[in-house]
Amino acid sequence: MRKGMLFFMVSFVALSIIGCGGKQVTRIDPNTTTDLSGKWNDTDSRLVAEEMIDDCLSRPWLNNNYPNSQPTIIVGNVRNKSHEHINVETFVKDLERTLINSGEVEFVASKDERIQIREEKADQMSGNASEETMKMAGNETGADLMLIGSINTIADQEGNKRVMYYQVDMELIEIESNKKLWIGNKKIKKHITKSKAKL
Repeated sequence: MRKGMLFFMVSFVALSIIGCGGKQVTRIDPNTTTDLSGKWNDTDSRLVAEEMIDDCLSRPWLNNNYPNSQPTIIVGNVRNKSHEHINVETFVKDLERTLINSGEVEFVASKDERIQIREEKADQMSGNASEETMKMAGNETGADLMLIGSINTIADQEGNKRVMYYQVDMELIEIESNKKLWIGNKKIKKHITKSKAKL
């Protein structure tokens, strides 16, 4: 009886240990390049944003059109026209961060952000803030330029091999005149091989 009970307890503890040991989490540097599935990821988003903004700001339009001032930019729609689910918001934030950190341009809040800010102004002007600290409506900075774009993909697969092709197209447009001051694109091609399962 005791041997049976002892065997049961040892087996239970062993199974518990095995059952709890199925997952391991390791923290890594967020800037580390990781590519597990071959799909668009955080590294693609960051690198594409940095390379495209560097190219944009190095072109003649900046000195030719704004030699003595910093233009004010807003990021408009970046459409995901690929067959993958891509978090476009993260890519837009990478674009915004790179633009702001460049020191070459000024930046204004997005449409959704402006709605929140206007609600806050309205709340302040309704008597909830002192006259000395109240922020008035009608003093917003209008954007000079809008950056818009799209992300496209092409997938080519044969057996257990697949090639994923990404193309990001961006355009910088002068809001008042509708002139396109810059057009850029970035291409990424990934070769993916799986040994067993279908891709």
